[in-house]
Amino acid sequence: MQKIIVSLLLSFILTQGFAQQEKSLSTYLSFQVTPALHDQTLGNNPLGMGLGLQTFFNVSSKFKPTAEITGDIYFPHDDVFRMNGDGTAKLEVPSMVNLLAGAEFAPAKNIYVSLVAGPSFINGQTLLAMKPSLGFYFSSKQRWTGNIAYINVFNRGNVVKENFTSVSLAIGVKLF
Repeated sequence: MQKIIVSLLLSFILTQGFAQQEKSLSTYLSFQVTPALHDQTLGNNPLGMGLGLQTFFNVSSKFKPTAEITGDIYFPHDDVFRMNGDGTAKLEVPSMVNLLAGAEFAPAKNIYVSLVAGPSFINGQTLLAMKPSLGFYFSSKQRWTGNIAYINVFNRGNVVKENFTSVSLAIGVKLF
């Protein structure tokens, strides 16, 4: 009986000891509002909303690798037909999906800045996107996060290549 009690007690102590270690990944699910700042069809797609999944790789450094996937749906507004100089229609942005990776720098426990880049998918095109952001945690337990980001998608358009830029305001909850 003593061996069982000692074994259970030892198992409990070891479990608690290992549970106190920081996990190697922190993943957040976020809801974001993304107003467009500049686009060739800005009146047709002024506001987007969507979800994002962001993962931080916890390493013992102030710089941490990070990866994220975001998806936004842009709501049409003025439905005005816009065309290029050659008579073809300028394509609006009905939706956008970004697969981004980069680094995060945490100068303080509850504040971080990140720079990520990668492909952005709009209207069947694969374009380069870059997203610097400033984020913060609402508490020291880092369960909830918020961030503001600037998104720049380079050379969007079927004839005239202009950048699509927007601001993202997001709030997220830690999944694990």
